[in-house]
Parts: sequence; structure tokens; C-alpha cells
Amino acid sequence: MTPGRRARLSLLALASFGLSASSTDASAEPPTRMRSQAGLLTLRQAKSPAVYLRPVAFDMGSTEVEVLAALVRCRREPLPSRCDEGTFENETPPHREQVAGFWMARTEVTVAEYARCVAAGRCGPAGFEGGGARFQHPSFPVTLVNFEDARHYCAFRGGRLPSEAEFERAARGPARRPYPWGQTFHGRLANHGRLGVDPSDPSDGFAELAPVGSFPDGATPEGILDLAGNAAEWTADTFSPDYSGRPSMDRAVRGGSFASSAAFLRGAARVGKSPETREPTLGFRCVWPLRPLSE
Repeated sequence: MTPGRRARLSLLALASFGLSASSTDASAEPPTRMRSQAGLLTLRQAKSPAVYLRPVAFDMGSTEVEVLAALVRCRREPLPSRCDEGTFENETPPHREQVAGFWMARTEVTVAEYARCVAAGRCGPAGFEGGGARFQHPSFPVTLVNFEDARHYCAFRGGRLPSEAEFERAARGPARRPYPWGQTFHGRLANHGRLGVDPSDPSDGFAELAPVGSFPDGATPEGILDLAGNAAEWTADTFSPDYSGRPSMDRAVRGGSFASSAAFLRGAARVGKSPETREPTLGFRCVWPLRPLSE
């Protein structure tokens, strides 16, 4: 058999398992074991718990037109008077950011994952006492943790909290899409709320927290989940009332939660929280400059 024929047969063998030559390099995710279905063997690709995002320069923040569009969206809510011309001004002015390549956790840190850090003596307990027991389900994103709790957990895992620029880069991509999944809001692609007397909105299937990864169709093109809704997320940065002002003592929080309406789930939306804040709507995820050791 000639070398050329052997190469062609090798490619055909790869194709029969749904693979390409590029998927066999050392950086590709390892496949899970084969399963038999009606006499056919299928090879399923395992999903890595962290996703690599390539270095990129992008325009962070919102233009005046984008701020106006967010305001229009916000004024469709049950209590539109809570939105005014200044609601989204903290997203301005847009500015160029160069973000190095990094790895981001595919999901928010879960209650079960955080409990292992507590058991190891590296993290303080989450504040589930006093009425928060319903948020303690192992597959929920861990909430009721303050900024230092989140920072210590990421250090325990050999990582850190994302910067605001890294979070926005992941949520919007280089093309600056408004939402992690694309250009328009869709109420079934995230665990969201509404701007009303009752901020919960069970129309997405959950009145409060959902297990992480419950909205796979709301993932980014790279496969990162829950960057909009479910639990809002701590970032590493201090919060500035706008991108040209001095930082405050607060920390920047991104992503919106199950109690946030559509306009606050956009990738550019941001709020500031005291680093001591513990809320059932506030969690976090980690990033790494190099591939995590647990990968």
C-alpha cells in the first residue's frame, strides 16, 4: 500500500468517528469512551471544565447608541420609571482594551465545589444560615459569598477572579454582541428576572437559582455558560462610576442574575457592590492564565 493511500484511509477512519485531523493534536479535549447504539460506534467529545479564549483587542463599554438601546429595552419592563438616562452611563465611554489569552471556567462555581474549599480550610463558609438554605443545592452556583470568599476560592484552584475586561471579552466576543448568545434577548436562553415589584420571572423555568449549565442554548460560541443571568459574578476590579472616572471602594459585578431584567443581562452591563456584600443573587467563576491543572 502506498503512503498516500494509507494517509487517505487514515483520514477516512477519522471521519467515520466524526473527527478531523486537527482534533487529534495534543491540545484537543480527550474523547469519552465509545458507546454502542444500534450496532454503530459513536465517539463523544468530553467537555472541558474550562475554555480557552484567544488574545484579542476589542472596544469595551457602550456607545451612546447602545446605551439608548438598553434604555429602550429597560423601559419595556413593568416599572419603567426605574430606568432613566443615567442608568447605563457607567458603561461609557467605549475604549480599546487588549486582553491576553486566558482560560475561563465553563460555569459558575457550584455549592459542591465551594464546599471542598471550605473543608480544606481555605475558604470561609457561605452565608446560608438565616433563611438561605434553599440556595444550598450542590449543583447551584454558590452565592452568599463576599469578594474575599470568591478570591480565596480561585486562589485555592490555582486561578483568580476575571477582570472586567476579561468578563466582557468572554460575554461579548470581539464582535461585541450584546448578549452571550447573540444580538437579541431571548427569555428562554438565561435565568432572568424583571424590573418590577416582584423581580422574579419563572417564565424561563426557574423563579430563583438554577443548576449551573441549565441553559446550554444560551452559551457563547466558545461554549461558556451562564455569563448572563442565574448568579451575577464578582470580578477582580474596583468599580468606577464610568470608565473615565476614579475607582470607588466597591468591586465591579457583571452578568446579572435571576432577579435581573433583560437590559442588565447584556455583556456590557455592570454594577458596583461593596466587597462585603453577600447576596443570593451574587456568585463568581474563576480564570487562569495557563490551562488549569485539573484539566
